[in-house]
Amino acid sequence: MTSAKSAQQEKSLQQEQHPSSGRRAAGEDPVKREQILEGAKRVFMRSNFDAASMNDITREASVSKGTLYVYFENKEDLFEALIARERSRIVSSIKQSLNDIEPIEEALHDFAVTLVTSITSDYTIRAMRTVLGVIDRMPRLAQRFFTATPENGYTVLKAYLDQQMASGTLSIDDTELAAKQFIELCMAGLFKGRLFGMCDAIPAEQIEKNVASAIRVFMAAYGPRVAR
Repeated sequence: MTSAKSAQQEKSLQQEQHPSSGRRAAGEDPVKREQILEGAKRVFMRSNFDAASMNDITREASVSKGTLYVYFENKEDLFEALIARERSRIVSSIKQSLNDIEPIEEALHDFAVTLVTSITSDYTIRAMRTVLGVIDRMPRLAQRFFTATPENGYTVLKAYLDQQMASGTLSIDDTELAAKQFIELCMAGLFKGRLFGMCDAIPAEQIEKNVASAIRVFMAAYGPRVAR
């Protein structure tokens, strides 16, 4: 049975490498790539970065080793791709939450709840711990973790604050600093506790409480001057 499975995997790899077969060229099939990433995610969730192996990921994703290396050069490359995918999902969610048709307090609420929930999720926290655990010998991984894409929570919020400044809804001297301040207020007492294992998943009620308090402080500092 093992040899039959290996033969089928090799056949799949050959089909990927020949567009004339009706399949995409090697490394360009998004479905196959997603299959590998999902398998890798399960492996990394069970094991730390050092303990996880490419063989483990091959088995979990149900692909041949040849197929795996067509898509990803090594374990670090695969982990970086996973982080980039999750970051992209988070950014997409928070951008949708900042609907400037809503009152600003509602937009900030939706943004903050979405971001805090994502950042303190089990998967994101595990990923951050992984990066911190290898930062001394794999500094590139840490750099990619924080700078892989031009968009993140801070940049998305800054762009929104710039829009609100232009419309006169807010009065802010430095929107980049204000964006960082707001996010830190929302995370106060939650993020570090999760990162260092001092607490389990954050209850939704606690996130709501943090966000509501952050919005009050933020609007008191940066609301329109006529309202102060």
